[in-house]
Amino acid sequence: MTNKLEGKIAVVTGGSSGIGLGIAKRFAAEGAHVYITGRRQAEIDKAVAAIGKHATGIQADSTSFTDLDRLTRR
Repeated sequence: MTNKLEGKIAVVTGGSSGIGLGIAKRFAAEGAHVYITGRRQAEIDKAVAAIGKHATGIQADSTSFTDLDRLTRR
């Protein structure tokens, strides 16, 4: 992989499993720091462990304005 996204930040909602996790892994492989969100903390923790140091997990529901506001403040 290249480092095309070095120094960039990616936010992937639903990034703890499935297609979202695949996208998050690819962004990280390209050098981005990835913030993944999901509703289940245990799944988020597994995804962060799978991605490694380029990932931060945040429990959030993308349909909740309160959760989205909290996400943008990080």
